[in-house]
Amino acid sequence: MNAKTPGPVLIELNDTAFAYDGRPVTPSMSFSIRKGEYVSILGENGSGKTTLLKGLLQMKEPYQGKIIFAEEMEQRNIGYLPQQSGLQKDFPASVTEIVSSGRLNRHKMFAFYTREDRQAVQETLRRLDIEDLAASSFRNLSGGQQQRVLLGRALLASDGILLLDEPTAGLDPIASHDFYDLIRSLNREGETIIMVSHDIHCVMHDATHTLHLGKDYYFYGPKAEYLDSVMAASFLHRAEDK
Repeated sequence: MNAKTPGPVLIELNDTAFAYDGRPVTPSMSFSIRKGEYVSILGENGSGKTTLLKGLLQMKEPYQGKIIFAEEMEQRNIGYLPQQSGLQKDFPASVTEIVSSGRLNRHKMFAFYTREDRQAVQETLRRLDIEDLAASSFRNLSGGQQQRVLLGRALLASDGILLLDEPTAGLDPIASHDFYDLIRSLNREGETIIMVSHDIHCVMHDATHTLHLGKDYYFYGPKAEYLDSVMAASFLHRAEDK
């Protein structure tokens, strides 16, 4: 990825840690995420990766410290693509209906779509190359197509920042490759990406920064610095052995 001029800080963590059922699951962290960055989140199972994402979405309060959002994120509209469940895969709605639902968080007092909403939906369908699926039932799509539709919903909910939690889990290698290509393109268009993924090498190929969560430690910084670290050598070696 070509070097970019650093954008403004969108999210800042100050001595922030998270707990699950009252038990700390992340170390205390201090770092900031800037506009246009692509952050890969790595760590062993149980290291708090998904818990951190929920904290960034304000679905979970920090165990200690705080998270500061930039003024330009006053509405804090963050697109979220969670791990997909079996129930989601069988959801009986059309592609357009699911993508459109991403706009509902912008309507405080009413639940109908404006002309602007409908235009945004059409633009997102085009952007993700799923215009021809607009009237299709979600449950009849392939796994890769379903993930594009759910990504479209996340895009419609966001103001330029996407949180993705294991987005290629369960996809075949070709669908996974295509999905990562799509995320790479969105990042190059200016979307800020924060992604948890088991597919370490694909994510590390595109990421600008890496957050590695350990039990009592963490690393946050440019990808190149992470790849030169002892922490990365040990972790990537173990991942290759699995």
